[in-house]
Amino acid sequence: MKSLRLLFLLPAMLFFSSASAAPLQVGDAAPAVIGTTDTGDSLDFAATYAKGFTLVYFYPKADTPGCTAQGCSLRDAYEALGQKGVTVIGVSADTVEAQKKFREKYNLPFTLIADTEKIVIGGFGVPTRDIPLVGSLASRQAFLINKAGKIVWADFKASTAQQAQDVLAALEKLGD
Repeated sequence: MKSLRLLFLLPAMLFFSSASAAPLQVGDAAPAVIGTTDTGDSLDFAATYAKGFTLVYFYPKADTPGCTAQGCSLRDAYEALGQKGVTVIGVSADTVEAQKKFREKYNLPFTLIADTEKIVIGGFGVPTRDIPLVGSLASRQAFLINKAGKIVWADFKASTAQQAQDVLAALEKLGD
Protein backbone atom coordinates (compact mmCIF):
# COMPACT_ATOMS: atom_id res chain seq x y z
CA MET A 1 0.00 0.00 0.00
CA LYS A 2 2.83 2.39 0.88
CA SER A 3 4.55 1.78 -2.46
CA LEU A 4 1.24 2.38 -4.25
CA ARG A 5 0.91 5.81 -2.59
CA LEU A 6 4.49 6.63 -3.55
CA LEU A 7 3.73 5.62 -7.13
CA PHE A 8 0.94 8.23 -7.29
CA LEU A 9 2.73 10.87 -5.22
CA LEU A 10 5.94 10.96 -7.27
CA PRO A 11 4.33 12.14 -10.56
CA ALA A 12 2.36 14.79 -8.66
CA MET A 13 5.56 16.06 -7.05
CA LEU A 14 7.27 16.22 -10.44
CA PHE A 15 4.31 18.08 -11.97
CA PHE A 16 4.34 20.79 -9.34
CA SER A 17 8.08 21.14 -8.84
CA SER A 18 9.44 24.59 -9.55
CA ALA A 19 12.51 26.74 -9.15
CA SER A 20 12.48 28.73 -5.95
CA ALA A 21 14.49 31.81 -6.97
CA ALA A 22 12.64 35.07 -6.45
CA PRO A 23 12.11 37.19 -9.57
CA LEU A 24 14.00 40.44 -9.83
CA GLN A 25 12.09 43.57 -8.81
CA VAL A 26 11.78 47.12 -10.12
CA GLY A 27 14.98 48.97 -9.22
CA ASP A 28 17.17 45.85 -9.38
CA ALA A 29 20.02 45.62 -11.85
CA ALA A 30 19.14 43.40 -14.79
CA PRO A 31 21.49 40.44 -15.15
CA ALA A 32 24.41 40.75 -17.55
CA VAL A 33 23.93 37.30 -19.05
CA ILE A 34 24.73 35.83 -22.45
CA GLY A 35 21.96 33.93 -24.24
CA THR A 36 21.73 31.76 -27.34
CA THR A 37 19.46 33.20 -30.03
CA ASP A 38 17.09 31.41 -32.37
CA THR A 39 19.88 31.57 -34.99
CA GLY A 40 22.40 29.92 -32.65
CA ASP A 41 24.36 33.14 -32.10
CA SER A 42 25.23 34.60 -28.71
CA LEU A 43 23.45 37.70 -27.40
CA ASP A 44 25.06 39.89 -24.74
CA PHE A 45 22.16 41.25 -22.72
CA ALA A 46 24.23 44.04 -21.08
CA ALA A 47 25.23 45.38 -24.51
CA THR A 48 21.57 45.34 -25.55
CA TYR A 49 20.45 47.22 -22.41
CA ALA A 50 22.95 49.99 -23.19
CA LYS A 51 21.13 50.76 -26.47
CA GLY A 52 17.89 51.93 -24.82
CA PHE A 53 14.87 50.20 -23.33
CA THR A 54 14.88 46.41 -23.48
CA LEU A 55 11.81 44.27 -22.93
CA VAL A 56 12.77 40.76 -21.84
CA TYR A 57 9.68 38.59 -21.75
CA PHE A 58 9.49 34.97 -20.66
CA TYR A 59 7.01 32.40 -21.91
CA PRO A 60 6.47 28.70 -21.18
CA LYS A 61 6.66 27.00 -24.60
CA ALA A 62 7.04 28.09 -28.21
CA ASP A 63 4.09 27.63 -30.55
CA THR A 64 1.47 27.07 -27.85
CA PRO A 65 -1.72 29.19 -27.86
CA GLY A 66 -0.89 31.61 -25.03
CA CYS A 67 2.74 32.02 -26.05
CA THR A 68 1.72 32.62 -29.64
CA ALA A 69 -0.80 35.29 -28.59
CA GLN A 70 1.85 36.99 -26.45
CA GLY A 71 4.47 36.95 -29.23
CA CYS A 72 1.98 38.14 -31.85
CA SER A 73 0.86 40.98 -29.57
CA LEU A 74 4.45 42.20 -29.46
CA ARG A 75 4.90 41.57 -33.19
CA ASP A 76 1.83 43.63 -34.03
CA ALA A 77 3.05 46.54 -31.87
CA TYR A 78 6.70 46.16 -32.84
CA GLU A 79 6.79 49.44 -34.75
CA ALA A 80 5.22 51.39 -31.87
CA LEU A 81 7.64 49.78 -29.41
CA GLY A 82 10.56 50.55 -31.72
CA GLN A 83 9.51 54.21 -31.88
CA LYS A 84 9.85 54.25 -28.08
CA GLY A 85 13.35 52.77 -28.41
CA VAL A 86 12.40 49.31 -27.12
CA THR A 87 14.34 46.21 -28.10
CA VAL A 88 12.21 43.08 -27.60
CA ILE A 89 13.69 39.73 -26.55
CA GLY A 90 11.61 36.61 -25.92
CA VAL A 91 12.95 33.81 -23.71
CA SER A 92 11.88 30.23 -23.09
CA ALA A 93 13.62 26.94 -22.31
CA ASP A 94 12.93 25.71 -25.85
CA THR A 95 15.70 24.59 -28.20
CA VAL A 96 17.27 26.78 -30.87
CA GLU A 97 15.40 24.80 -33.52
CA ALA A 98 12.02 25.23 -31.77
CA GLN A 99 12.63 28.98 -31.32
CA LYS A 100 13.64 29.37 -34.96
CA LYS A 101 10.51 27.57 -36.19
CA PHE A 102 8.31 29.63 -33.84
CA ARG A 103 9.86 32.91 -34.99
CA GLU A 104 9.55 32.02 -38.67
CA LYS A 105 6.00 30.61 -38.43
CA TYR A 106 4.61 33.81 -36.87
CA ASN A 107 7.01 36.31 -38.50
CA LEU A 108 8.24 37.55 -35.14
CA PRO A 109 10.58 40.50 -35.88
CA PHE A 110 12.54 40.20 -32.62
CA THR A 111 15.11 37.84 -31.16
CA LEU A 112 14.10 34.71 -29.28
CA ILE A 113 16.44 33.12 -26.77
CA ALA A 114 16.76 29.33 -26.51
CA ASP A 115 17.54 29.06 -22.80
CA THR A 116 17.75 25.27 -22.45
CA GLU A 117 20.24 25.60 -19.58
CA LYS A 118 18.08 28.29 -17.90
CA ILE A 119 20.90 30.81 -17.59
CA VAL A 120 18.74 33.81 -18.54
CA ILE A 121 15.66 32.41 -16.79
CA GLY A 122 17.69 31.87 -13.61
CA GLY A 123 19.39 35.26 -13.90
CA PHE A 124 16.02 37.00 -13.80
CA GLY A 125 14.74 34.63 -11.09
CA VAL A 126 11.83 33.46 -13.22
CA PRO A 127 10.19 30.38 -11.70
CA THR A 128 10.05 27.21 -13.78
CA ARG A 129 8.10 23.97 -13.68
CA ASP A 130 9.43 20.65 -14.88
CA ILE A 131 6.63 18.63 -16.41
CA PRO A 132 7.27 15.01 -17.36
CA LEU A 133 7.21 14.41 -21.13
CA VAL A 134 6.93 18.17 -21.76
CA GLY A 135 10.09 19.61 -20.21
CA SER A 136 10.92 22.75 -18.30
CA LEU A 137 8.49 25.64 -18.57
CA ALA A 138 9.28 29.20 -17.51
CA SER A 139 6.56 31.31 -15.90
CA ARG A 140 5.06 34.02 -18.07
CA GLN A 141 6.75 37.24 -16.90
CA ALA A 142 8.11 40.42 -18.47
CA PHE A 143 10.76 42.96 -17.48
CA LEU A 144 11.45 46.39 -18.95
CA ILE A 145 15.06 47.51 -18.52
CA ASN A 146 16.38 51.02 -19.08
CA LYS A 147 19.65 52.10 -20.71
CA ALA A 148 21.41 52.04 -17.33
CA GLY A 149 20.57 48.34 -16.95
CA LYS A 150 17.94 48.83 -14.22
CA ILE A 151 14.55 47.16 -14.20
CA VAL A 152 11.95 49.94 -14.46
CA TRP A 153 8.82 47.78 -14.85
CA ALA A 154 8.01 44.16 -14.09
CA ASP A 155 4.94 42.11 -14.93
CA PHE A 156 4.80 38.87 -12.94
CA LYS A 157 1.57 37.64 -14.54
CA ALA A 158 2.30 38.79 -18.06
CA SER A 159 -0.66 38.96 -20.39
CA THR A 160 -0.88 37.04 -23.59
CA ALA A 161 -2.89 39.09 -26.08
CA GLN A 162 -2.38 42.37 -24.16
CA GLN A 163 1.39 42.17 -23.55
CA ALA A 164 2.29 44.99 -25.95
CA GLN A 165 -0.42 47.32 -24.61
CA ASP A 166 0.80 46.68 -21.05
CA VAL A 167 4.37 47.61 -22.05
CA LEU A 168 3.26 50.73 -23.91
CA ALA A 169 1.16 51.79 -20.89
CA ALA A 170 4.19 51.27 -18.62
CA LEU A 171 6.32 53.41 -20.92
CA GLU A 172 3.65 56.12 -20.83
CA LYS A 173 3.70 56.10 -17.01
CA LEU A 174 7.50 56.33 -17.08
CA GLY A 175 7.19 59.41 -19.29
CA ASP A 176 8.73 57.83 -22.38
